Amino acid sequence: MLSPMSSIKSLTRFALPLALAVGLSACTTPFKADVSRFAAPLPAPQGQSFAVVPEDPKLAGGLEFATYANAVAAEMQELGYTRAATPESADLLVRFDYRVDGGRERVRTDFNGVGAAGFGPWGRWGGWGGGGWGFGFNDPFFGGPDVRSYTIYTSGIDLKIDRAADGQRLFEGKAEAVSRSNRLPRLVPNLVDAMFTGFPGNSGETLRITIRDDEKTVRPTD
Repeated sequence: MLSPMSSIKSLTRFALPLALAVGLSACTTPFKADVSRFAAPLPAPQGQSFAVVPEDPKLAGGLEFATYANAVAAEMQELGYTRAATPESADLLVRFDYRVDGGRERVRTDFNGVGAAGFGPWGRWGGWGGGGWGFGFNDPFFGGPDVRSYTIYTSGIDLKIDRAADGQRLFEGKAEAVSRSNRLPRLVPNLVDAMFTGFPGNSGETLRITIRDDEKTVRPTD
């Protein structure tokens, strides 16, 4: 028969990899964005050209803007529009902007170790009789609740489409996301992806777009 300490060590060897797996799964959290779109009837793609231009003139000519503009252009081309050689020769001007704020702190309280996952006398495996020690909240092996603070950032893009001939606004869209990353090269392509999901959508509708590796889900926001 195993001693209590041997049993503890056996459960610990099992529990720690499980806790690690739970932590790693958090790293693959799906990207979620709230998308609002307003649209007038857009011209049919056939024979229509476009150019992606910065809403902020200071971004013109920048390599970073060009990278994100290419992502927008790829989506427009997927819809059937043709990319013009220059903005002056385009039928449609796609005005694009992107941003991320300075972040704000959020405090979270976690119960350490596998206790939070339901082990021990409060969990499904129980403990040792007679009030014996087991894995659980505030246990001596993993410690008590862990209070952590971390920074969350709000990122967003704005997309506007104007008819070049007379400047008439045909489309306005905004996509925003809250995440623990402020890395625009990672955030902006996901925001562009969300913006063009079901494009142009229903005018005046705000949707929550969830992007996973294998699928997307779309639902109205509350």
